[in-house]
Amino acid sequence: MDEIINKIEKSGLITLDLEDVYPKEKRVLFDLKDYLYEGLILREKEFRENLSKLDWKIYENTYVAVTCTSDAIVPSWSYLLIATYLTGVAKLVSFGSLEDLERDIYTEIIKKMDLEIYQDKKIIIKGCSRKPVPQNAYLQLIQKLKPVVSSLMFGEACSTVPIYKKKAF
Repeated sequence: MDEIINKIEKSGLITLDLEDVYPKEKRVLFDLKDYLYEGLILREKEFRENLSKLDWKIYENTYVAVTCTSDAIVPSWSYLLIATYLTGVAKLVSFGSLEDLERDIYTEIIKKMDLEIYQDKKIIIKGCSRKPVPQNAYLQLIQKLKPVVSSLMFGEACSTVPIYKKKAF
Protein backbone atom coordinates (compact mmCIF):
# COMPACT_ATOMS: atom_id res chain seq x y z
CA MET A 1 0.00 0.00 0.00
CA ASP A 2 1.32 3.45 -0.91
CA GLU A 3 2.02 5.92 1.86
CA ILE A 4 -0.30 8.96 1.93
CA ILE A 5 1.73 12.11 1.41
CA ASN A 6 0.50 15.43 2.73
CA LYS A 7 1.49 17.69 -0.18
CA ILE A 8 0.26 20.81 1.59
CA GLU A 9 2.51 20.15 4.57
CA LYS A 10 5.51 19.59 2.29
CA SER A 11 4.79 22.74 0.28
CA GLY A 12 5.98 25.06 3.03
CA LEU A 13 2.68 26.91 3.09
CA ILE A 14 1.79 28.62 6.36
CA THR A 15 -1.88 29.21 7.15
CA LEU A 16 -2.65 32.39 9.03
CA ASP A 17 -6.11 32.45 10.59
CA LEU A 18 -7.27 35.75 12.09
CA GLU A 19 -9.83 33.80 14.08
CA ASP A 20 -6.92 32.37 16.10
CA VAL A 21 -6.12 35.82 17.51
CA TYR A 22 -9.75 36.75 18.21
CA PRO A 23 -9.87 38.10 21.78
CA LYS A 24 -12.40 36.39 24.04
CA GLU A 25 -13.08 39.40 26.26
CA LYS A 26 -16.59 40.84 26.39
CA ARG A 27 -17.68 43.64 24.04
CA VAL A 28 -19.92 46.37 25.48
CA LEU A 29 -21.82 49.26 23.94
CA PHE A 30 -21.83 52.39 26.12
CA ASP A 31 -24.81 54.38 24.86
CA LEU A 32 -24.65 58.05 25.78
CA LYS A 33 -28.41 58.45 25.26
CA ASP A 34 -28.93 56.72 28.61
CA TYR A 35 -27.27 59.72 30.26
CA LEU A 36 -29.19 62.45 28.43
CA TYR A 37 -32.25 64.27 29.71
CA GLU A 38 -35.22 62.60 27.97
CA GLY A 39 -32.65 60.84 25.78
CA LEU A 40 -32.04 64.05 23.83
CA ILE A 41 -30.43 66.82 25.87
CA LEU A 42 -27.07 66.81 27.56
CA ARG A 43 -27.20 68.74 30.80
CA GLU A 44 -23.56 69.10 31.74
CA LYS A 45 -23.88 69.13 35.53
CA GLU A 46 -26.24 66.12 35.58
CA PHE A 47 -24.15 64.31 33.01
CA ARG A 48 -20.92 64.73 34.97
CA GLU A 49 -22.67 63.73 38.19
CA ASN A 50 -24.10 60.56 36.67
CA LEU A 51 -20.76 59.55 35.22
CA SER A 52 -18.97 60.13 38.53
CA LYS A 53 -21.47 57.84 40.31
CA LEU A 54 -21.16 55.02 37.80
CA ASP A 55 -19.29 51.87 38.87
CA TRP A 56 -16.72 51.81 36.09
CA LYS A 57 -15.34 48.47 37.31
CA ILE A 58 -18.12 46.77 35.35
CA TYR A 59 -16.09 47.65 32.24
CA GLU A 60 -12.88 46.10 33.55
CA ASN A 61 -11.04 44.11 30.84
CA THR A 62 -13.83 44.64 28.31
CA TYR A 63 -13.81 46.24 24.90
CA VAL A 64 -16.10 49.27 24.89
CA ALA A 65 -17.76 51.07 21.98
CA VAL A 66 -18.98 54.52 22.95
CA THR A 67 -21.86 55.91 20.91
CA CYS A 68 -25.12 57.80 21.07
CA THR A 69 -28.04 56.03 19.42
CA SER A 70 -30.48 58.91 19.73
CA ASP A 71 -30.70 61.87 17.35
CA ALA A 72 -29.33 64.20 20.02
CA ILE A 73 -26.66 66.73 19.21
CA VAL A 74 -23.92 65.71 21.61
CA PRO A 75 -20.78 67.78 22.21
CA SER A 76 -17.49 66.04 21.45
CA TRP A 77 -16.15 66.59 24.95
CA SER A 78 -18.83 64.25 26.36
CA TYR A 79 -17.25 61.26 24.57
CA LEU A 80 -13.83 62.37 25.78
CA LEU A 81 -15.08 62.55 29.35
CA ILE A 82 -16.39 58.98 29.11
CA ALA A 83 -13.03 57.89 27.71
CA THR A 84 -11.25 59.35 30.75
CA TYR A 85 -13.30 57.08 33.02
CA LEU A 86 -12.77 54.01 30.83
CA THR A 87 -9.04 54.52 30.28
CA GLY A 88 -7.11 52.14 32.48
CA VAL A 89 -10.24 50.06 33.10
CA ALA A 90 -11.36 48.82 29.67
CA LYS A 91 -8.98 46.97 27.34
CA LEU A 92 -9.90 49.30 24.48
CA VAL A 93 -12.29 52.22 24.05
CA SER A 94 -13.61 52.99 20.58
CA PHE A 95 -16.07 55.48 19.13
CA GLY A 96 -18.98 54.03 17.19
CA SER A 97 -20.87 50.79 16.89
CA LEU A 98 -19.89 47.30 17.99
CA GLU A 99 -18.80 46.69 14.37
CA ASP A 100 -16.51 49.73 14.60
CA LEU A 101 -15.16 48.31 17.84
CA GLU A 102 -14.30 44.97 16.17
CA ARG A 103 -12.48 46.88 13.46
CA ASP A 104 -10.44 48.79 16.04
CA ILE A 105 -9.68 45.62 18.02
CA TYR A 106 -8.23 43.96 14.93
CA THR A 107 -6.31 47.11 14.00
CA GLU A 108 -4.53 46.86 17.36
CA ILE A 109 -3.91 43.12 16.99
CA ILE A 110 -2.47 43.44 13.49
CA LYS A 111 -0.35 46.44 14.46
CA LYS A 112 1.29 44.35 17.22
CA MET A 113 1.84 41.19 15.13
CA ASP A 114 5.40 39.89 14.94
CA LEU A 115 6.03 39.05 11.29
CA GLU A 116 9.49 37.55 11.64
CA ILE A 117 8.17 33.99 11.27
CA TYR A 118 6.58 34.92 7.93
CA GLN A 119 9.78 36.33 6.37
CA ASP A 120 10.02 35.07 2.76
CA LYS A 121 7.34 32.43 3.36
CA LYS A 122 4.26 31.39 1.38
CA ILE A 123 1.21 32.43 3.38
CA ILE A 124 -2.41 31.40 3.11
CA ILE A 125 -4.77 33.80 4.83
CA LYS A 126 -7.68 31.66 5.93
CA GLY A 127 -10.93 33.14 4.74
CA CYS A 128 -13.75 31.27 6.46
CA SER A 129 -14.30 32.08 10.08
CA ARG A 130 -16.97 31.59 12.69
CA LYS A 131 -15.95 34.71 14.56
CA PRO A 132 -16.75 38.27 13.41
CA VAL A 133 -13.48 39.12 11.67
CA PRO A 134 -14.07 42.45 9.89
CA GLN A 135 -13.14 42.73 6.21
CA ASN A 136 -10.86 45.63 7.06
CA ALA A 137 -8.69 43.28 9.15
CA TYR A 138 -7.82 41.32 6.01
CA LEU A 139 -6.88 44.52 4.17
CA GLN A 140 -4.64 45.64 7.03
CA LEU A 141 -3.08 42.19 7.25
CA ILE A 142 -2.22 42.23 3.53
CA GLN A 143 -0.57 45.64 3.88
CA LYS A 144 1.53 44.39 6.77
CA LEU A 145 2.48 41.05 5.20
CA LYS A 146 3.20 42.06 1.60
CA PRO A 147 6.65 43.60 2.26
CA VAL A 148 7.71 40.50 4.22
CA VAL A 149 6.38 37.36 2.50
CA SER A 150 7.21 35.66 -0.79
CA SER A 151 3.57 34.98 -1.64
CA LEU A 152 0.06 35.49 -0.32
CA MET A 153 -3.01 33.40 -0.98
CA PHE A 154 -6.53 33.57 0.38
CA GLY A 155 -8.87 30.73 1.25
CA GLU A 156 -8.21 27.17 2.36
CA ALA A 157 -5.12 25.09 1.58
CA CYS A 158 -7.16 22.91 -0.80
CA SER A 159 -8.56 25.87 -2.77
CA THR A 160 -6.69 29.15 -2.57
CA VAL A 161 -6.88 32.32 -4.59
CA PRO A 162 -3.48 33.86 -5.34
CA ILE A 163 -3.26 37.44 -4.05
CA TYR A 164 0.42 38.37 -4.33
CA LYS A 165 3.73 36.88 -5.42
CA LYS A 166 7.06 38.60 -4.96
CA LYS A 167 8.78 39.11 -8.29
CA ALA A 168 12.22 37.60 -8.70
CA PHE A 169 14.90 39.97 -9.93
